[in-house]
Amino acid sequence: MKERDEIDRDEDEDLNHDDEHDDEMKEAEESSDESRPGRSGTLSFIAGLVLGALVGAGAALLMAPEPGSVTRRRLKKLVRRVRSDARDRLGDWRDDVKTELKRRRRQIREQIER
Repeated sequence: MKERDEIDRDEDEDLNHDDEHDDEMKEAEESSDESRPGRSGTLSFIAGLVLGALVGAGAALLMAPEPGSVTRRRLKKLVRRVRSDARDRLGDWRDDVKTELKRRRRQIREQIER
């Protein structure tokens, strides 16, 4: 009877070892599939993004309605306008903040005096 129990235990250990070995093999296969070129979704996405940017840039150059000098002049005007607008808005915002700070200081002084 003891021999039978020992045989059963040995068989159970062998089966567990085989299951662990199978799991390790599956993990190794999965990781090797991920490391193969062309299999990664991220790499494919980046490659597609770069290719799309190149095709788009080429198409833009071929279909540009105006010479580069005209486009550069327009971009400079646009940058100047945006910069000027930003300065104006920043000045307005600064004035609004100052006004609000004065108002709140006055409120705090009034509350303290009461």
